[in-house]
Amino acid sequence: MPTMNVRDVNIHYRVFGSRGPWLALITGGRRGFAEFVPLAEKIAAHGVRVVLHDRRNTGASDILIDGKEGEEEIWTDDLYELLGRLEARPAVVGGASSGARTSILTYLRHPDAVRALFLMRLTGGEFAAGRLPEMYYGQFIRAAREGGMAAVCATEQYQERIAANPSNRERLMRMEARRYIEVMSRWLQIFTRGPVAPMYGVTEAQLRSIRVPSVVIPGNDKTHSMPCGRAIQRLIPGSRLIELPLEDRDVALVPFPEWAPHEETIARACADFIKEQS
Repeated sequence: MPTMNVRDVNIHYRVFGSRGPWLALITGGRRGFAEFVPLAEKIAAHGVRVVLHDRRNTGASDILIDGKEGEEEIWTDDLYELLGRLEARPAVVGGASSGARTSILTYLRHPDAVRALFLMRLTGGEFAAGRLPEMYYGQFIRAAREGGMAAVCATEQYQERIAANPSNRERLMRMEARRYIEVMSRWLQIFTRGPVAPMYGVTEAQLRSIRVPSVVIPGNDKTHSMPCGRAIQRLIPGSRLIELPLEDRDVALVPFPEWAPHEETIARACADFIKEQS
C-alpha cells in the first residue's frame, strides 16, 4: 500500500477509483481504514474517487505522540496536506464516529478543502462521554505511569499498530514515559473540554455555522444513538437526514462491519449526493 510523508509522519493511504469527484472517508475510533474498504469499493464503482488513510497513531501509519493542539485537530491538518498532495481539494469529506467529528473539524479549520460533508454514526450523549476519554487516553496514561513505555506497547491497541507497522515499537520505546504522559494528558484535556450533547466535542454554534451541503446518517448504539444523530442533523443548516432501516440497540458499540447489509444503500446515496455537488 502507498505511503506519503505528511508533516514528518508516514501516512498509509489508498485511493479507490480513477475518475470522478473526490471523497475522503475517515474511520472511527483509532481504527485503521480496513473496515471501510468494502464501502469505498462500492462508492468507487459509482464513479467517485475515494481516498482512505490511516490517521497518524492509527493503523499502519507512523505513531508520533507530540503536538500542542488536540489529536483530532492534528488529524485535520494531516488530511488537508494529504488532499493537497493528491490534488484532491476541495473534496467531499466524511466518516463515521470520530471520523465524522474529524470531518466537521476539517471543515471548520480548512473550509477551502471541503466541498460537502457525509457524516455517519455521529457521537453524542452522556454514555459516549463516559466511555471515550478512557478508551482513547485514560487507559494508556495509566499504563505508562504503571509500567513505562513497555507497558504502553503491550496494550492491545498498540500491539495492533506495531503489528501493522513494526517501526512504531522503536519510536515508542525511544519516547520517555514522562513525555508520553504529558502529551496524552493534554490531548485528554482538549478532548474533554467541549460539549457532550448533542454532538460530542462540537458546539451547537459550530454545527449551525456549517455552510456546505451535508448528509447525516445516524448510528444505532449507545455511543452513536439515533436521537443524537437526528438532533445534530437538525442543527446543520440545509442538511439531509438519511435513516437506515435499523433500531437502536442497547450495546456500547455496533461494529461498522455489521452495517455491511446496508453498504450498497450507503454507497449509492453517497455517490448521488457527491455528484450533485460536482
